[in-house]
Amino acid sequence: MTDEYFMTQALKEAKRAFEEEEIPVGAVVVVNERIIARGHNMTERLNDPTAHAEMIALTAAFNSLGSKYLPDATLYVTVEPCFMCAGAIYWSKIGKIVYGADDEKNGYKKTAGINWPFHPKTELIRGVMKDECSRLMKDFFKNKR
Repeated sequence: MTDEYFMTQALKEAKRAFEEEEIPVGAVVVVNERIIARGHNMTERLNDPTAHAEMIALTAAFNSLGSKYLPDATLYVTVEPCFMCAGAIYWSKIGKIVYGADDEKNGYKKTAGINWPFHPKTELIRGVMKDECSRLMKDFFKNKR
């Protein structure tokens, strides 16, 4: 299994969000090359600004494993996590984060004012399937204008 395979699964979640008229961000959590949790943005449906794809996927992963820490897990998310999600990811002690598109407006790099908001042992890979992830976001906002 490759990063591209799991990012494709996260993109499927993002497309579900798109179809539900949510900002199209999707996430999956993987342990031992197996998806244990999925999530997509549900802020409109739940009327909850914290219902981001990462938060939903992390909560499902905690419940799946019966643990509040995910040191052996990888989070695949289609868009750079925001500052709120970066905080949750930090506390999860997740082993690895893989994301697709940068979020220049709301991503952690802009709002955090720091270069590394994640746990010190967390590995980060950026830009996996960046074009596909970015295109979905652009299409969503183009339709909204």
